[in-house]
Amino acid sequence: MKATARSERRRRRGARGFTLIELLVAIAILAVIAVLSWRGLDQIIRGRTAITNAMEDERVFAQLFDQMRIDARQAASDDEAGGAAVSVSGNTLQFVRHMVLPGSAPRLQVVRYLISNGRVVRYTSPPLGNVGELRQALRGSDENWNAVPLMGGVGAISARMYVPKLGWTTQMSDVQTALTENLNNLKVPQLGNAPLPRSVTGLEVSIGATSLARPIRRVFLIGE
Repeated sequence: MKATARSERRRRRGARGFTLIELLVAIAILAVIAVLSWRGLDQIIRGRTAITNAMEDERVFAQLFDQMRIDARQAASDDEAGGAAVSVSGNTLQFVRHMVLPGSAPRLQVVRYLISNGRVVRYTSPPLGNVGELRQALRGSDENWNAVPLMGGVGAISARMYVPKLGWTTQMSDVQTALTENLNNLKVPQLGNAPLPRSVTGLEVSIGATSLARPIRRVFLIGE
């Protein structure tokens, strides 16, 4: 009987529950594991968000620069534009470009890129059929033109032009000087039938956005 009682007491002691300290230690371990898991999940979510935003920014930049490349490639000659086909004024970039409509004669079109409320907007004039309409579009406002927002969060847009025999410049006076020189050269008898050379053959565009540490630059050939 005594042996049976001692065995029963040992069995009851072996079957006792967890102490308070053991429970606290277990809870602390679970809390640490939960915090580490949450941080890992949060980093994954943040990384996925950053990648998604970067891909979207890259897509928007590609769309903007691809449209500028098309406008630069289809730029009219200085003779057709009645002046420099590419011009820069402050935050405004302007092209005079060819426009081909199905079933109609080629026309000219004025395209302007400018910043409106932190967004790059591309303004396009209606098709222009004669010199008078072109001059009116160049002198007039773009309020009634077609406007397409291309990119938001833009702080500044700047450009500089490549003028042959001079190099890169941001001054339209340099472009006008080159244009005047080209026109004077055509008065030389030996060059009278030569086409008017372009006063601007290259364009470098720089765009600074709030999401970028530094501006992004792209270089385009004019009329190529």
